[in-house]
Amino acid sequence: MPRPLTALLIVLVLALAGCSWSRRAEPEPTPAPDLTSPPTAIAVDPGPFESGPFAAPATGAYVGAWIKPAEFSHGGRLDAVDGLENGLGRRLDIINTYRRFDEMVGTKADRQFVRQGSSLMVSWATGDTRSIVAGYHDQLIRHQAQSIRALKRPVLLRMRWEMDRPNLRAQMWSPQDFVAAWKHVRAVFAAEHVTNVSWVWCPTAEGFARGEAPAFYPGDDQVDWTCVDVYAGNLFQPIGALMGPFLRWAAQRHKPIVVGEFGVARAWGSAGRAAWLRDAARTFKANPQIKAVAYFESDPEGNGPNQQFQLTGDPAAFKAFEALARDRWFNPPRARKRSQNPG
Repeated sequence: MPRPLTALLIVLVLALAGCSWSRRAEPEPTPAPDLTSPPTAIAVDPGPFESGPFAAPATGAYVGAWIKPAEFSHGGRLDAVDGLENGLGRRLDIINTYRRFDEMVGTKADRQFVRQGSSLMVSWATGDTRSIVAGYHDQLIRHQAQSIRALKRPVLLRMRWEMDRPNLRAQMWSPQDFVAAWKHVRAVFAAEHVTNVSWVWCPTAEGFARGEAPAFYPGDDQVDWTCVDVYAGNLFQPIGALMGPFLRWAAQRHKPIVVGEFGVARAWGSAGRAAWLRDAARTFKANPQIKAVAYFESDPEGNGPNQQFQLTGDPAAFKAFEALARDRWFNPPRARKRSQNPG
């Protein structure tokens, strides 16, 4: 091949390759059309419900969040919650907090949140179900029961939330094993005379879409609140579509619902996130069986933009969440808390 032609081909190849290097950022995705359509209304039972010691509001829904602290310390946790509350201009009704199996409730920060008027939702990562049923962890479970009892305030307890996740199958063994472990833990708490826990059963929205989650349900006599974790992460759909299978299942049970975690990923852009959150507020209100919602205010380390959900720093999205938090529907009078253990 003549040298001039070879040189021309090389220049053309490099120019085409350079197009991908200099490509401009993709425009923010426009909200899907159904984000402005009438919201999904399935779980329309308004109650009243027997919801255990943590009483569901007569109308409306409580608002809470998990807020990842800059450092996991007493001061770090307080600063994280204070920062979000200051931005919203209100106290959170519910503070979600995550605990390993051997990590006790009742830290200085826990007690400070309770003193300030918030309630704890404890997401407790209990371990291998068969070893729990065999009694190997009874001492640890008793210690946790005593720690929660000592708070003397109602607590929402999400025992092994998202138990239906595929990456937890080795620990869960089977739905039947999970149910047996749930009942065992409840029995230990009862033996310790714990009367300030509302038991929250909380699988994933994806588990209901796959049809696997219902098998993990311990039974109406074992559960005070049903729950779901739902995210617009890898899939950008309205929250009503994402949790529709769960809502249809939950509507058949006379139980209050808490949306234990919800979030919309940074990948969908500020305008898309704001529209998604506005639709979420309308969807929660259209399903009055939903009595509490808690946002996942965190960008977990190592996650890409499809799994980053923090709203702080995204003014449009944060403003939409602020509007939800200030809505009268999400500021109900606090229901009288029952069974506040005096001992």
